[in-house]
Amino acid sequence: MTINCKGELIDFSSPKVMGVLNITPDSFYDGGRFTNEKEILYQTEKMLTEGATFIDVGAYSSKPGATHISEDEELKRIIPAITAILKEFPKTIISVDTFRSNVAKETIANGAALINDISGGTLDERMFETVAMLQVPYILMHMKGTPQNMQKNPTYENITTELISFFANQIFKLHQLQIKDMVIDVGFGFGKTIEHNYELLKNLKLFKNLDVPILAGVSRKSMLYKPLGLSPKEVLNATTSANTIALLNGANILRVHDVKEAVEAINIVNLLN
Repeated sequence: MTINCKGELIDFSSPKVMGVLNITPDSFYDGGRFTNEKEILYQTEKMLTEGATFIDVGAYSSKPGATHISEDEELKRIIPAITAILKEFPKTIISVDTFRSNVAKETIANGAALINDISGGTLDERMFETVAMLQVPYILMHMKGTPQNMQKNPTYENITTELISFFANQIFKLHQLQIKDMVIDVGFGFGKTIEHNYELLKNLKLFKNLDVPILAGVSRKSMLYKPLGLSPKEVLNATTSANTIALLNGANILRVHDVKEAVEAINIVNLLN
């Protein structure tokens, strides 16, 4: 299983790590930490050195109840960051965390390699055709609602079967547009209760039937810190535990704030094979 990022084939015979770089003032864990060029480049270098294959740059906070920002504001934050990263580290594979087709288009034009859409194509009807035109890999995540309302009593009859059906439908549409390289993300914490999140983590291997790589993003999320009565800053150990479970259940990409520990988890799980 591979995806093609600007001519480089990424092979998932061993799982890969995606380092999170939030250039937002209000993200749930690292909001406001990486807002100038020096901080952005320092964190990028740290994650690349520790073994990240992808750097996922996000300029729109998607934590529950996050403030909605305009497309112009999102672009104003993200384009300089991408430009600076690629000037300093030209081989970086940048993933852009956006649900807006125009932001996707502008960031790819400025050197980003793939699009990570928290809405799986549901918040911008032009996203799929834009990805088809750009011919870049596309990560489609499941989210119920929007970041502003997703945690207001999310309900499902059977979350696993509903999400498998959602992905099958979206993958079919992407195939119709000749989009070959795609990754799915069940969207831990995006319109899900804690119970929903653990049901998905337990059943992650069932999503292998869709025959596309799986990304797991559990890093420092409330599904970890709330049951333990801790804060996001205190759950690195719990994150590693959840990442290990995700790997054992078939995850191909770990999206994390802490790259070194995720790489170690992958190396240990690989010893089982």
